[in-house]
Amino acid sequence: MKNANRITELVSSALIEAGSSFREDKKEAYRKAISKETNAQTKWVMETILENADAAETNRSPLCDDSGIPHIVLEIGKNVAVTGQMLDEINEGIVQGLRRLPGRPMGIIGNDCQRIDQSLGLDDDPAAVKPAPLLIRRTDDDVLRLHIMMFGGGPAIRAKTYRVFHKHNTDVVIDEIINWSKEAVAQLGCTPCTLAVGIGRSHFEAAAMMLEALTEGTYEKQNEMEKRITDAVNTADIGALGLHGKTSVLATFLKVGPQRASGVRIVCMRPCCCFEPRIATVDLLNGDVY
Repeated sequence: MKNANRITELVSSALIEAGSSFREDKKEAYRKAISKETNAQTKWVMETILENADAAETNRSPLCDDSGIPHIVLEIGKNVAVTGQMLDEINEGIVQGLRRLPGRPMGIIGNDCQRIDQSLGLDDDPAAVKPAPLLIRRTDDDVLRLHIMMFGGGPAIRAKTYRVFHKHNTDVVIDEIINWSKEAVAQLGCTPCTLAVGIGRSHFEAAAMMLEALTEGTYEKQNEMEKRITDAVNTADIGALGLHGKTSVLATFLKVGPQRASGVRIVCMRPCCCFEPRIATVDLLNGDVY
């Protein structure tokens, strides 16, 4: 029970960390963008976003009024065992974290139809916002590592998961991602954004690759395809909050999964808002939260 309580507390702290702070590489990405931006309005918006992020981190309060839906990825080492009780304690940590943050109470009550049409209203408990289904990844390291991401509603509205006919040419797929992204970023509103992209064999796999891209991505380094997407979208002159300027996208995080002999690739593209990815990682074995 003592270890179980420890897991709950670690997960709760990690959720609060995810919902209330920027990682250092994201802060530095904003600083670099601010230093290069020539549009005064976009520059001011980014400076204000960074100031607000610092205030949220100091107060351990939500970065945004839309505090988000927990999305969790669990990495399990080859010599590590996970029990059903441990999963229950992870879930309890999510519950406690949402109450402590606090998250916005936006869980809809009722049966299937009532949840679709919102006819019975909302649950007052922030913990009624249930996490999305758990994604599990195997790793060769002896770790039990949990990534928590808080997903807001705006990016979900502008995100897209669809097939692309690749025509045996990677450029065709990348160009399609760029076209999707330009449209989505222009409509998102809460820019500059971070593009999260997954490419897989099915809609589920592409979405899973998108999640993994967010857990693995860093603002400090972009591969050739990621940089190409970022640079192309930034030429669209969208800017922060759509006010024009050089900075529409801070970075692109792209993960390509296994592919099959087929004429199509399934692509999932999520234009994460100016506060996303709201992410924190906790090592459940040694207790580190980062």
